[in-house]
Amino acid sequence: MKRAFGYFAMGLAGALLALGGHDMLSSKNESTASTAMAPAPARFVNLPRPNGTSTTALDFTYAAEQTVNAVVHVTTETAVNVRDPFADFFWGYRAPQQQQLRQGAGSGVIVSTDGYIMTNNHVVEGADKIQVHLNDNRQFEGTVIGRDPSTDLALLKIDAKDLATVPYGNSDDVRVGEWVLAVGNPMNLTSTVTAGIVSAKARNINLLQYDAARDIIPLESFIQTDAAVNPGNSGGALVDANGRLVGINSAIASTTGAYSGYSFAIPVNIVQKVANDLLEFGSVQRAYIGVSIRDMDQKLADETGLGRIKGVYVNGITDGGAAQKAGMEAGDVIVKVGAIDVNNVPQLQEQVGKFRPGNKVPVTVFRKGEEQVFDMTLRGKEGTAVAAVDTRSVGSSSLGAEFGAASVSELKSLGLEHGVKVTTINGGKFRSSGIKEGFIITRIDQEAIKDPAQLAKLLENKRGGVLVEGVYPNGTRAYYGLGL
Repeated sequence: MKRAFGYFAMGLAGALLALGGHDMLSSKNESTASTAMAPAPARFVNLPRPNGTSTTALDFTYAAEQTVNAVVHVTTETAVNVRDPFADFFWGYRAPQQQQLRQGAGSGVIVSTDGYIMTNNHVVEGADKIQVHLNDNRQFEGTVIGRDPSTDLALLKIDAKDLATVPYGNSDDVRVGEWVLAVGNPMNLTSTVTAGIVSAKARNINLLQYDAARDIIPLESFIQTDAAVNPGNSGGALVDANGRLVGINSAIASTTGAYSGYSFAIPVNIVQKVANDLLEFGSVQRAYIGVSIRDMDQKLADETGLGRIKGVYVNGITDGGAAQKAGMEAGDVIVKVGAIDVNNVPQLQEQVGKFRPGNKVPVTVFRKGEEQVFDMTLRGKEGTAVAAVDTRSVGSSSLGAEFGAASVSELKSLGLEHGVKVTTINGGKFRSSGIKEGFIITRIDQEAIKDPAQLAKLLENKRGGVLVEGVYPNGTRAYYGLGL
């Protein structure tokens, strides 16, 4: 997995990707979570004591039995280029690169009976081959439907039917101190169940790094638990005592790379929203209030008249954003999104992250001694007040790349009239040529590229050497030669 906080900082930096070892559905859910029978309530059992009395204990067998068959083992193979350093040193020449296979492993959660699976983005990112192993020992080739590095989530598909699933729970209802189970495949030990309690919510551990070039805007509001989680648990299920999915395990805080007390899961409400977006649109539809924010402290609480530290302070308002149009002002304190209290930045980001551009949401703020409710229509990063059209990428398995439409703002900022963005590279000729994600292709063999479908068709019909021209988001122009 990937940097934690406080005295864990050095340890988590050393444990980046440790969980995976590479170590989130829409209407389709009518066949799974939406129609699943309500799980039985958590059961307690009587345990005898040596003195003849007995005590009660929470029984996790129901939750475990309902989950293990819906958690899969995900293994990956990735071709990487390596060079023998000894050839340079001993023989005085620069040895050519050779390809080697790097293997990785993680977990995934089946969220529909027809084979859709949620896992972590870092488990499958860059993989050339994905194998999904079911608990009954069947194996399937996995296909990436979409990835969201901003939340470290990915949606896979296998060609199977009548699969066991885990019903969705509600992460807003999860309480600190509640018992949970982590189910996954740590250290290649398949179908492993561990138990712990929720030790904190809305944790931001700076695991995901902001990357404007790849359109990565981290959203971290982890559920922290003390359930034992190790490398290979990445993408596995965090379930409550009723067997309902409340999170996807994603990270550990560790000084050794293995479990040492704390693990972190992505809340299921975010998981479900990301899954719906990836399936329906091919990309995540992120909504924004249009404010700059910071956590409250006692000084701000006194200045605003709030009296106690709660809510999120609004530093500034974005011109044309949802907050400005609704009447929010700098100096307001956001205390609720919908009916959910928010008391820090991760909590606010988590609640807003459940919505799409165009969704109408009541936001409660504290201003001049009283609370006011603003009904606002959330907007996208480009200022749009509606969800985007289907931006699902087209791609080529032989080239190892997927392509999507570059946004108007991206093209405008680079002085371009047209271009197609490389959204994903999973290996193949694009990676070996040096092309990186985020590259905007403007021409192929001097022919202007205007949309992803045109690009894919053009590349399919090309043979021999091909010149690819384009621009990176930082303005760097680049040229690559592909052999097709």
